[in-house]
Amino acid sequence: MFLELIGTIFAGFAFAGVVLVLNKLTGGRLPKWTTPVAAGLGMIGMTIASEYSWYDRTRDQLPDEMAIVQEVESRAFYRPWTYAVPFVDRFAAIDTISVRSNENVPDQRLVDLYFFGRWAPVSKVPVAVNCVENSRANLADGAEFADDGLLINADWISAEANDPIIETTCGV
Repeated sequence: MFLELIGTIFAGFAFAGVVLVLNKLTGGRLPKWTTPVAAGLGMIGMTIASEYSWYDRTRDQLPDEMAIVQEVESRAFYRPWTYAVPFVDRFAAIDTISVRSNENVPDQRLVDLYFFGRWAPVSKVPVAVNCVENSRANLADGAEFADDGLLINADWISAEANDPIIETTCGV
C-alpha cells in the first residue's frame, strides 16, 4: 500500500512535469491551471490502473498449486467507471496440495481455502468437503473429529451442482 501511494505521488509529479515542459515549449501559452489538473489526472489514472491490475499481479504470483475458485468484482457509486468495467478486489483460492483424505471416510476431503483481498491480509480457513453428498463445512466453527475420522459438530452446507470449491477439491 505504501509503495502504491509513493507511485501515485510520483505519477502526479510526472504529469505536472510534462505540462510544465509543454508550457515552456509553447512559450508560456498554457493556462496556469493545467499543471495541477494534469497532476490530479495523473494520480487518479495511476490509482485506477493499480486497482485494475491488482488481481492479475496477485494471481500471477501464486504458485501453480493454487486454484482460484471465486472472484468478487467491485462496483461503487464513487467510482462510476466500475459500472462499465468492474474490477476484481477479492478472490478465494484452494491450495490443491493441501487436499487430504481419510481412508475411514473416503467420500470426505479436507482442504485449505485462502481468501485474498485488495487491502486485507490473506486469511486461511480449513474446509471439509463431502464429494458424494455435494456439501461442505467450515472447520473454523468448532467442528471436531471423532476417533474414526468422522466430523462431529460440523455445519454442513448443501451446495449447488457446480460449486467450484467442491469441484476443485474432489477433482484432485
